[in-house]
Amino acid sequence: MLIRYFGAAQAAAGVAQEQLQPTQDSIRAVLDAALAAHPDRDGKPSLRRILEHSSLLLDETVIRNRDQPLGEARMLDVLPPFAGG
Repeated sequence: MLIRYFGAAQAAAGVAQEQLQPTQDSIRAVLDAALAAHPDRDGKPSLRRILEHSSLLLDETVIRNRDQPLGEARMLDVLPPFAGG
């Protein structure tokens, strides 16, 4: 699954995008894989904290249920709150 990070999520992850292999078929499993790949470190924004407040798009569709199965989806976008809108 391709995960793309924007804004503060990109700063916390240290990459704009990456391929992750979740252990289960759910959005939550993808997020858990991202957290495992990018643990909290001193002096760096917390990806865990940012993910808690971010909007998610699964193949460009807004997701509200993080336990939703991935199905055939190929891309997850992480959109943290943006200033000014």
